[in-house]
Amino acid sequence: MSNPQTGAAPPSGRAPSPGLSSAGSGTFAGSGSAAGSSLASGTGTGTGVGRRRTAWADGVDQLRAAATTEPGRLRIIGAVLAFLVVAFGAATAWQVTDRATAARDVVEHSQPLSADAANIYRSLADADTTAAGGFLAGGKETQATRDRYEADIAMAARLLAKASSNTSGSDTAARQIAKLNSLLPRYTGLIETARTNNRQGLPLGGAYLRYANAQMRGELLPAARELYVAETARLGEDYDSAKAWPWLALSAGVVALGALVWAQRRNYRRTNRLFNYGLLAATTASAVVLLWLAVGHSVARAGLNTSYEDGARSLNVLNEARIDALQARGDENLTLIARGAVVTKDQQDFYEVGYRTGMKDLAGAGRGDAAAADGKLGSALALADDDAGRRPVQEAVETVRQWQARHAEARAADDQGDYDRALAMVIGGDTATGQSFDRVDTQLARALDHEQQQLRRAADDGRGALTGLVTGAVVLALLGATGAVLGIGRRLSEYR
Repeated sequence: MSNPQTGAAPPSGRAPSPGLSSAGSGTFAGSGSAAGSSLASGTGTGTGVGRRRTAWADGVDQLRAAATTEPGRLRIIGAVLAFLVVAFGAATAWQVTDRATAARDVVEHSQPLSADAANIYRSLADADTTAAGGFLAGGKETQATRDRYEADIAMAARLLAKASSNTSGSDTAARQIAKLNSLLPRYTGLIETARTNNRQGLPLGGAYLRYANAQMRGELLPAARELYVAETARLGEDYDSAKAWPWLALSAGVVALGALVWAQRRNYRRTNRLFNYGLLAATTASAVVLLWLAVGHSVARAGLNTSYEDGARSLNVLNEARIDALQARGDENLTLIARGAVVTKDQQDFYEVGYRTGMKDLAGAGRGDAAAADGKLGSALALADDDAGRRPVQEAVETVRQWQARHAEARAADDQGDYDRALAMVIGGDTATGQSFDRVDTQLARALDHEQQQLRRAADDGRGALTGLVTGAVVLALLGATGAVLGIGRRLSEYR
């Protein structure tokens, strides 16, 4: 093409060949025609025809393109660091909240429910024992005995109503509560019938009382025990949940901290600057959260372990010991009521055998003031970790030995045919076995109160170690992410 002003050809390094120009023109024209024909017919082989690229593929290409330049790499690093720090904070908040909730449930929900279940069992067993004691007195049953029985029944009914409203998610517990609610009125009806017949001097009263006792031991107390086992199992699950290590949060913290250290090292190698203050702030914030999480959870775990070992286990053993004492007392009363009418397969008195078994479980087979290691009281002594916890248990051991000695004298009198003397030694005054039983029950109640306080104190200490960690983790994670972004932004500003 010539210049319209001068008519001269434009300057070039090399004159085009006419042949080549013609050939080239023909070639390009032919190619264009062929391409046009291909596009028109839809048979072209070029990429993009018949398929559309996805947004994901475009994003990957853009990311790859950005990664080829230092500013692009810095932007990617900044985004990853911010994500890792925020993810660490979120994981910490989530897992600490979960464990704090479980620790709260230990103190405020599952442990009180377990204690209530134990008290339901104890109230039912004590009501049965008291009813048998009142029956022995015949027409001389005292108002105090009657009031104690009614208080036990009222306590069991009230705790069952409470358990029914608070127990959720446990089919076993709900089933046992429903069973107890249906059986308790039947039992109290049998007791009232037995009392009516006994006041009238009818021997049928004893049969009704034995049948009521069989109902108590065969149905009510097993259901109460199942309820106690279910609630205690839930308590153990809450302990396990509260003590579980937050591995996800700890792992996220290590990864975030490692990435931040790597980013600072990379920055140092490229700029020879010792610190990037934004990255340094992000690293410090992440390290604080990670250290806080590790130390706080360790302290919480130690407190909950102490609560379980020094409190929950002791409570379980003491509840079992109290129940053994109640059942032994009930068997002792029924021995005099049945007077040999109920025997075992080897023709021994059924209730006397039950008494001996209960006392062996309670204090072992020994006769001295020391409790055998295989007895419940021996286990309670081993678990008690201070004098305030050991003292009432040791007093209970001494009183149990006194009870056994008095029982042996009562049995000797009954075996010699002196029923009235045996009766006086069982339900009489200060030298009767009933007085020994009451003292044992009171001493075990004192030990239970002490262990309950220890459990709550240790659990509260464990919960306290997690206080503020959720809020602190979220705030520090946001600050750390902001510091990482600002630190990378500082480097990016050098490329503008």
